[in-house]
Amino acid sequence: MMEVNQLRNNHNKIINGPLEIKPKVFYDERGYFYETWNAKDFKVNTNSDTLFVQDNQSFSKKGTLRGLHYQLDPMAQGKLVRVTKGEVFDVIVDIRKNSKTFFSWTSLLLSCKDKNQVWIPKGFAHGFLTLSEEAILEYKVTNFWNKDLERTILWNDSQISIQWPIMNSNFLEPNISLKDRNGLTLKSLTKKGEVF
Repeated sequence: MMEVNQLRNNHNKIINGPLEIKPKVFYDERGYFYETWNAKDFKVNTNSDTLFVQDNQSFSKKGTLRGLHYQLDPMAQGKLVRVTKGEVFDVIVDIRKNSKTFFSWTSLLLSCKDKNQVWIPKGFAHGFLTLSEEAILEYKVTNFWNKDLERTILWNDSQISIQWPIMNSNFLEPNISLKDRNGLTLKSLTKKGEVF
């Protein structure tokens, strides 16, 4: 049992594909129980026969930004992402060149408190900024990692213009890996034919 919501981009238009999933949580005096994933419900809500091949986990400290990542065909990945500790500002960018929402982005807060998840099908880049002191992300993927087909879009690409949260007055730039710091603009990746 779950509630499923479509996501809107930065221009308040629905982006077809990504979905926020809110599970039904059963609480009692002992604590709580909920299904983190159910193949039958997932198929009904996404209208797809999704096969997950791997589960991943990442740990990040406050101010860490990871992304914006994706993989090209034939190893493109769909991702089902949730936070099991802390809170993150999660970002999805539409990189499907024939989409009406190409180049636009959407975001949502994922937190262990809300227990919400986001489904990101292939054709989108993904990244997140850690808002809590620590955060653990767990995500299922539909394809294995492939170094040669992995791509990174620059987190502060001016043409996408993601409105990342300002953590505090001293927060000028997030903690980011060298690989992510050297990401390319979506425009340059599009010119190279490295989008969907």
